Amino acid sequence: MMTYRPMDPDASSQTPPSLEDPGASVPGSPIPELTATPVSAESVLTPPQTPVPEPGPVLAPPRIALAVHDLSKRFAANRVLDGLSFSVGEGEIYGFLGKNGAGKTTTIRTLMGIIRPDGGHIELLGRRIRRPGIAQKRLIGYVSQDQHFYPWMTCLDLGKFASGFYPTWDHQEFSRLLALLDLPPLRRFSQLSGGMKLKLALAMALAYRPPLLILDEPTAGLDPVARREFLDLIESQARNYGRTTFFSTHRIDEVERLADRVGIIHNGRMFYEGTVPALKESVRKVVVSKTPATPLIPAGNVFPQPPAGMETSLAPLPGYFSPAPVPESPAVIGEPYRLLREEHYGDDWIRYFWAPPGAWEQPPFPSGSRILEIDLEEIVLAFVGSHRVDL
Repeated sequence: MMTYRPMDPDASSQTPPSLEDPGASVPGSPIPELTATPVSAESVLTPPQTPVPEPGPVLAPPRIALAVHDLSKRFAANRVLDGLSFSVGEGEIYGFLGKNGAGKTTTIRTLMGIIRPDGGHIELLGRRIRRPGIAQKRLIGYVSQDQHFYPWMTCLDLGKFASGFYPTWDHQEFSRLLALLDLPPLRRFSQLSGGMKLKLALAMALAYRPPLLILDEPTAGLDPVARREFLDLIESQARNYGRTTFFSTHRIDEVERLADRVGIIHNGRMFYEGTVPALKESVRKVVVSKTPATPLIPAGNVFPQPPAGMETSLAPLPGYFSPAPVPESPAVIGEPYRLLREEHYGDDWIRYFWAPPGAWEQPPFPSGSRILEIDLEEIVLAFVGSHRVDL
């Protein structure tokens, strides 16, 4: 093993070599007599042995801050969560996307222990639990859709009241957040605007420095200015402090701006989980004009299992089919292309497909097909949108 010998810090002040030192030489002194050293043939033919550096430490995989496995919940005959699974990496901003009624709020209320799941389990900061207790809740900063605080309390009063529940509460940090968010500390909660109430809830969720932040559609009902300010705060907290952030929303632009990864939920199941760029590269809109030469088969072509390579990006959906069958639709291409949605406008068949990005370089669709890149909003509609209705 090679050893490192640090340079003597006093080397610059050491006395220069003198003539009494047999190995020393100074300018103007006689050149020492050179003597030949015998060299063997082996030393010439054998290359010098370079020390092999020791291998570096094996990097551990990214830690998972939050994960749910096969989560299920039913209210009477309504199955709200149906085997939901996803994971959020440490320090990641994760956008939980879906239309109203998809199961986003039920998922978050289950994560917070407000609702007891019927099945499945949760992994929270390295611990596997069925339902979070007090110790786990103290590690989560939670902001719900609606803020319910005592209306007669001021901002400072609410901070003092909440500090008794969190051993790590930082009063100085709470005061700093109030000033940063332009919240009057002596104003009563009932006198705050909607945007100010939301910012107060965020300040209280951050004052005890939790490693995980969970937000349930926090910007719903905010005006554009307050909404932008709130998103700026979320982004700065995640980037500057490495705080893991899980937020639900039905706004596509929020996901595009903030999320490192996104999960698309529909009818209580995860339809897609991955990065936004990968999603954009994988979904295309294919437009085919109906002609006599176009091969026709009945719509609703079923893909019982996802193609190979899709398991990590698109959740398996047995019996997945286009939501609205259209008679005499164009033939569906086989693997690795997966039909998400189809529509019929006039003489055009419009179909949305998922496929690995490389599959779109030379797609085997009928001649005359137009293969179009689409924005994230149209992609989400292809996954979870209902069939278009013309009134």
